[in-house]
Amino acid sequence: MGSIITLSIVQSALELGFIYALVALALFISFSILNIADLSTDGCFTLGCAVCATVTLAGHPVLALFAAMAAGMCSGFVTAFLQTKMGIQSILAGIIVNTGLYTINIAVMGFASNVNLFNCESIFTWAKESIGGTWYKLIVAAGIVVLAGIVISFFLNTRLGLSIRATGDNPDMVRASSINTGLMITIGLCVSNALTALSGGLLAQYQKSCDINLGTGMVTIALASLIIGESILGKGSMLKRVLGVIFGSCLYRFIVAVALRLNVPAECLKLVSALIVAIAIALPYLKKQSAFYQQKRKARAENQEYIEEIKAEIAAKEGGKA
Repeated sequence: MGSIITLSIVQSALELGFIYALVALALFISFSILNIADLSTDGCFTLGCAVCATVTLAGHPVLALFAAMAAGMCSGFVTAFLQTKMGIQSILAGIIVNTGLYTINIAVMGFASNVNLFNCESIFTWAKESIGGTWYKLIVAAGIVVLAGIVISFFLNTRLGLSIRATGDNPDMVRASSINTGLMITIGLCVSNALTALSGGLLAQYQKSCDINLGTGMVTIALASLIIGESILGKGSMLKRVLGVIFGSCLYRFIVAVALRLNVPAECLKLVSALIVAIAIALPYLKKQSAFYQQKRKARAENQEYIEEIKAEIAAKEGGKA
């Protein structure tokens, strides 16, 4: 087991886990808070990656991350506009935006399928010069995600954040309270997609490249991370839920890293990811069923004991009469 789990494996899994945790936090806002299945995540992730790579090539790595977030907000605004103003269902709106983003992404990349950043400075190269060692990438990624998690926890506990949460729970009640549910959905999706694009931008600078197919399957991975975190840490305060999402993302990347370490063929990696997702999604149901069967077994045992006591009393009475 020690040869499988090494320090480098743990370090790499944590680095990618923190970067992808931003997408999981994005789905936490759209899926868990707003109760909207946003399927534009794949395209928005690639959009953030493409915008960040292009601005980084121009020599502005920090500005590139903010530009990626701005592009993500635009994507979220279009998705929300289709839902709130055009009357399109959330799933269809996400599919439409995701389809359109493919052309936009490849246009941002100069109509090339990939962009190389090996000769460019990034926030990670700056961190290497200032921090040094081998943990600088993890420190940068963890710092950004922790800051984002704190901001999200604080934001969702503000009056505006509570209105967004109420919109996801009971939109009819929110409308009766004279709150614009369309505006709440728009703000929520803009924040969500900004986080997704930021994740894509960080990954572009982390691996020093951008590919047009980089975001494929991202919504599935993020959903798995979200459900893993909620299944293990459960629900509670907003900060606890946010920490659970981040933990779930890191754990998911760790499982994938172990699978790669076990020499799982590359063509089987998608199957492994699908199994992880299926188990993560089914875990809350299985836990509930397990608790139900335990209660059922306990009730049967108590009933059996009661029946045995009745039989013993009847036998004792019959013996006394004899």
